[in-house]
Amino acid sequence: MEYHFYGWENALVQPVCKEYEKIRSPRELYDLLSELWCADTCAPRMREEWSEENKTLGQCSITAFLAQDIFGGKVYGILRPGGNYHCYNVIGDCCFDLTSEQFGEEAAELVYEGNPEQFREEHFAKEEKRLRYEALKRALEEKLKG
Repeated sequence: MEYHFYGWENALVQPVCKEYEKIRSPRELYDLLSELWCADTCAPRMREEWSEENKTLGQCSITAFLAQDIFGGKVYGILRPGGNYHCYNVIGDCCFDLTSEQFGEEAAELVYEGNPEQFREEHFAKEEKRLRYEALKRALEEKLKG
């Protein structure tokens, strides 16, 4: 299968915890999340623009930190106009961005080098973001059980 998120070709890392051993790669995580991303997990400032055709819109930080839970590594952020960071994952020499499709053609212009590391304590200081992350994580866990 062909994917369209950044780094999909090399996104072959394994889970680091037994809880998520059914998810054998970021590609499989993408497949699962594609059924779970929704307007409720989208960043509130982007919610009106969210659609089934652009499921990854406004999902970057909660998705990147969830991927970090599963595969380890670090989360980095690309500074965007307006001062927000677009988050993505780096595990060893594997770099992937499960939500890059939200940018359409502009995704080709994103630079995945030299960006600052992002920390969940900082991102989840915003309660709405922490709650969206917890909701997405809970939905993923329920999907894996069922």
